[in-house]
Amino acid sequence: MSNIDFSQFENLSPFELKDKLIEVAKTTPDRMLMDAGRGNPNFLATLPRHAFLRLGDFAMQEAERNYAYLDAGFGGIPDGKGIVERFDTFIGKAGDSEGVRFLEKALSYAKDRLGIDKQEFLNELVLAFLGCNYPVPPRMLVNIEKVVKQYIAEEMYGPMPTTTNFDLFATEGGTASMTYTFQTMFHNGLLKKGDKVALTTPIFTPYLEIPELSEYELEIVEIRLDEETWQLPQSEIEKLADEQIKLLCVVNPANPASVKFSDDTLDRLTAFVEEQRKDLFIITDDVYGTFADNFVSLFAKLPYNTLCVYSFSKYFGATGWRLGTIAIQDNNVFDDAMRALPEAQQLQLDDRYKTLTPTPRDIKFIDRIVADSRAVALNHTAGLSLPQQVQMAMFSLNCLMDLEDKYKEACKRIIRERFNTLYENMGITVEEDKDRVDYYTLLELDTLGGKLYGDEFVEWFKASNKGKDFLFRLAHETGVILLPGKGFDVVHASVRVSLANLTHHEYELIGRETRRVLDEYFQEFMAQ
Repeated sequence: MSNIDFSQFENLSPFELKDKLIEVAKTTPDRMLMDAGRGNPNFLATLPRHAFLRLGDFAMQEAERNYAYLDAGFGGIPDGKGIVERFDTFIGKAGDSEGVRFLEKALSYAKDRLGIDKQEFLNELVLAFLGCNYPVPPRMLVNIEKVVKQYIAEEMYGPMPTTTNFDLFATEGGTASMTYTFQTMFHNGLLKKGDKVALTTPIFTPYLEIPELSEYELEIVEIRLDEETWQLPQSEIEKLADEQIKLLCVVNPANPASVKFSDDTLDRLTAFVEEQRKDLFIITDDVYGTFADNFVSLFAKLPYNTLCVYSFSKYFGATGWRLGTIAIQDNNVFDDAMRALPEAQQLQLDDRYKTLTPTPRDIKFIDRIVADSRAVALNHTAGLSLPQQVQMAMFSLNCLMDLEDKYKEACKRIIRERFNTLYENMGITVEEDKDRVDYYTLLELDTLGGKLYGDEFVEWFKASNKGKDFLFRLAHETGVILLPGKGFDVVHASVRVSLANLTHHEYELIGRETRRVLDEYFQEFMAQ
């Protein structure tokens, strides 16, 4: 494989490069392909899906009560009268169904813990499942928002006192949340071309790529994590003293390192922003927070400054559902910054949003995100599809009602067992780290080489630029697909392994095959 010109792929995102690696791996026929590149989990939450399906059965019965005389597969929009009594009858007929029991408990939980009227909630769920109305409000259905807010609060605040004094916008996954937020910050003058945006690097690649797009042309300032501890040194936090930095983007726990901010990092960053940068916009992407122990988000620590992006995709095995949220506190820097814009800009924004209300200046930032997601003119058709919102509510209720955290513990256990298996089969002992999450792991080739073969080998490996062809050699010789750390702006030669998407046995094989290829490099080193 030494004849591969790796440089021709250097501008590709890691996810596009993965396709090239798969092509290389497939050059050997009839061999197992082990793709630990993309982090699509091979596990999923079944109980809330059972509930979704059984809700569908009941919703169809409700719809078929109208126009039954037409006998043509024709139904009507249920009016909700007597719906609770009919649901009780439905429960009695359903027998010992997991999904129906879940729905019964969910209605009870919503009433007891969230103060949601049983009839209102059930009728909202039925109509939403049928998808027979436009989303109203377009940001999120009223009772479903209450449920999801409670879930977000419990997951993002950890041991801190929780609050639900924030708004949610249900979106088509975390990626849509990112896209919509950047668009509205530009439309509303909170960001403009040439502004500086700080990124805690290494980071998920779209955060590196979006600021450089021609419609944004932002200047990136890297706030670099220490690649040994994956925490922020104080010297990096102090870069935020530059008032030309308007926005800080954080992925926490980090991707690709899969380590959360420590309590110390959170405290130091919080203190710095509160004391010196109260005007700073922060976006925190916390999709992996639910896999961590005692996770606390910047959304909880710096509520005034922070917009939270959360996706249901990884934790519930729901990448295909496209479920995400944007969360913004009632009192926030985004709204205050808009209100402080010069009058000339305010007049321009009045004109942009004038079709929505006679008082456009009263429109909150999060509701402007909703409007901008449909080019303002189509705001009346904005909003995540209602069946998607129902499944989001089922996922949220699954965890809210799981008082013993059985689902959470199973999720954490499966990825941590895979982590241990991978390293054991490479012959590597890894020190414990309470902030490590293990959804991914970053194999730093320099560090591994030093542990296995010594410093002289590492110097040879770096001087010979072997890190560049490692991925291709691994794919060609073994059929193992990993992603380059460089694509996430990692400095040292490294590869990212997803611990979510293959079997325990396959991680054994990946560990052995990775060690075999490294051993071959060592033989080259010894033979020189």
